[in-house]
Amino acid sequence: MSRSAERSLALLTAPVAAALAVLLALIMPANPRLGDALNRALPSGTDRRVVLVGIDDATLRDYGRVGSWPRELYGQALATLEQAGATAVGIDVLLTDPAQNDARLKDAFSRSNVVLATAPGESTLLASPDWRSPTGVSALNVSPDGIVRTFQTAYPDAAGRLEPSFARQLAVAAGRGVDLSTQPRLLRYAAPDPDRLPVIPFRDVVSGNVRYGDIQGKIVLIGLTASGTGGSGVRDVTGQTVPGTELQLRAVSSLLSPPFTTLPTWLTALLGAVIAVTAVLARGLWGFALAMLALLAAGPLWLGNVLLPGVTLSLAAIIGTALVAAERWWNLRTLALRDPLTGFGNRVAFTRALEQRWATRQDRPLGLLLVDLSGFRKVNEVYGPHAGDELLRDLSGRIMQHKRRGDLIFRWGPDEFAVLLDQASAQEVAQVARRVQESLDRISYRDLPLRASVGASRTGDDIQTPVDLVEAASRSRYRVKYQREQRS
Repeated sequence: MSRSAERSLALLTAPVAAALAVLLALIMPANPRLGDALNRALPSGTDRRVVLVGIDDATLRDYGRVGSWPRELYGQALATLEQAGATAVGIDVLLTDPAQNDARLKDAFSRSNVVLATAPGESTLLASPDWRSPTGVSALNVSPDGIVRTFQTAYPDAAGRLEPSFARQLAVAAGRGVDLSTQPRLLRYAAPDPDRLPVIPFRDVVSGNVRYGDIQGKIVLIGLTASGTGGSGVRDVTGQTVPGTELQLRAVSSLLSPPFTTLPTWLTALLGAVIAVTAVLARGLWGFALAMLALLAAGPLWLGNVLLPGVTLSLAAIIGTALVAAERWWNLRTLALRDPLTGFGNRVAFTRALEQRWATRQDRPLGLLLVDLSGFRKVNEVYGPHAGDELLRDLSGRIMQHKRRGDLIFRWGPDEFAVLLDQASAQEVAQVARRVQESLDRISYRDLPLRASVGASRTGDDIQTPVDLVEAASRSRYRVKYQREQRS
């Protein structure tokens, strides 16, 4: 297979690869699997400024069901946290029962650094209208497969108004500026950390049995962590069920960390096009190496808070490799029927073309020219095969000048060519043969004598088979060669 053939096909496949890569970037849905793998393999760790106060099994044994508690317990817990120097406190428990001591908590639940959780669409349905603390929607984005991968800083209500999320309000209460947006944000996975402060039981906070150093300057999240509480658990990227409060803690931690940067679609499309074209031009199996590189690059970029669509880019590289394979298949397919030096069909292609046109010879008479070049072997012996190739290209170019519409040219042998004339009268066959002969009479190569002989034949009553047509042209060629030798 010639390199020139590959290069010529690359001029076609390279832009096709770029177009397919751009289309892939536009239609490729987000693939969460790679993100899950990176999230698990490269956890960020929960921000140490965030502390979880859990309403655990022991707390429920002491105080009973959460809904039946006297709300003074929250006031006592908030008093302890305030004395300990907590920066902000979030209560991830829905307080919508108006029958529980609302007036006594007016001061505790009207502080700007205390955030109360509400259900989606119920931001105005707090138990007491006197509470002035900021509220946030305690919601998480659950994927169709039941896994929480993202969260939002705002959720629209039934009227289309944006309600801030609970995690966002808690981050804002701690002094972090966070915009309201319905754009999903990645929820960073936090692996268990033995060095991290464990969950503080809620009953210890109520009784004041905590170390103030563990609370001072921290963002405290109060939520349900007890087992068997039903509905409070959701699955994270590991597939394990964890308390919803734990994921709210991760959401706050994610907001305190530098945000992830998602590549815009146009940049993903551009990178995909570059990778696909590179795979085409690199040839071979380099496209698979580029695909692997795109996947591996997602890890370091993840550590730099950049979300690289590695799956999309790796597929773009595979598209380039697939087009290279298609090129190879096409070249192998055409190599059996085409002469790589001249670009003409070879003898096998001539046989097929003649057989295909033979059935219509009555309506469209066929003519055949056979061209023989004497002295070609001498050129190869004296000046080398490159000289012979140069001579054959010159010869084929001269024959090509006399080709009519519908005619086909073939390389018949090492120094022979065949021209299959379509719908040719006897006069046209003779005219084309004469013009080709006159053109080749002037051919030469340096100081070596060359002589071309052109034989012609045409279908008729005396030509019964394709073999008869070839033999008639061959006899005509030998007669021309003999006559020229006699005259010389």
